Amino acid sequence: MLSEKLHKSLNAQMNYEFYSAHAYLAMAAYCTDESYDGFANFFLVQAEEERFHAMKFYNYLSDMGYRATIEGFSNPGNDLVSVLETFEKALQHEKEVTRRIYELSDIAFEEREHATMAFLKWFIDEQVQEEATFDTLIAKISRIKNDSNAIFMLDAELANRTFTPLA
Repeated sequence: MLSEKLHKSLNAQMNYEFYSAHAYLAMAAYCTDESYDGFANFFLVQAEEERFHAMKFYNYLSDMGYRATIEGFSNPGNDLVSVLETFEKALQHEKEVTRRIYELSDIAFEEREHATMAFLKWFIDEQVQEEATFDTLIAKISRIKNDSNAIFMLDAELANRTFTPLA
């Protein structure tokens, strides 16, 4: 049985994951507007992944016998000015997700809620990969600067990204 604090915190994270999807949609829209279709695809796939994450929380709450409460969220940030800034904002966003997941893990640990600790382990591992991906792409974008051929190649590479949910 989940405490009220843990239930509310899990529900809040579910909603934050839905918010994350919207933030990545806003980033995709910026990239599309700038004719960076590969970068846009990267963020569209990222949005799909975040919805998947949100649904993991939704299903976990349901499996534990609790109702998920869907809430609204603030503006996801549409004022972007460069591809580099977009990826930097995405990395900062992922760092916030990591902080939130750690906070949830701390609550589950303090309450000795072992099922929730096991559930959150997947997200902890996922955040390592998420931050590493953005770090790598920021390094590449920073290195190529305004080299239009290199930007074209990276854009083409990211156009091939797909999302396959893990079991």
